[in-house]
Formats: sequence, C-alpha cells, structure tokens
Amino acid sequence: MFENLSDRLDLAFKKLKGHGTLNEKNINDGLKQVRMALLEADVNYKVAKSVISDIKDRALG
Repeated sequence: MFENLSDRLDLAFKKLKGHGTLNEKNINDGLKQVRMALLEADVNYKVAKSVISDIKDRALG
C-alpha cells in the first residue's frame, strides 16, 4: 500500500517539476493526483482534504 502511494506521489511531483513556473492550474492538476493517491491508499477523506488544502495554501501563498 505505502509503496503504491509513494510511487503515485512521486509521479505527481515529477509532473509538477517539469513546469518552469507553477501556476494555479498546474498546482490544481498536481493536487488532484495527490488527492486520488491518498484516497486510493485508504486515507480518510477529511484527512486527505485537509492535507490538500494545506499544500494548496502554501503553494499559492
């Protein structure tokens, strides 16, 4: 389970690294992948939502 989650998160972050400058659309696309990875790893929905919200707040400032 954790290996799959790690692989999915790695893939999401590699896709984000491929962009020169991150914008809100890039961030939202990446966060969608992170959210799906968390939910598929049976992370509680409220926890996944909180994690995504925190990441988005930090990324967008």
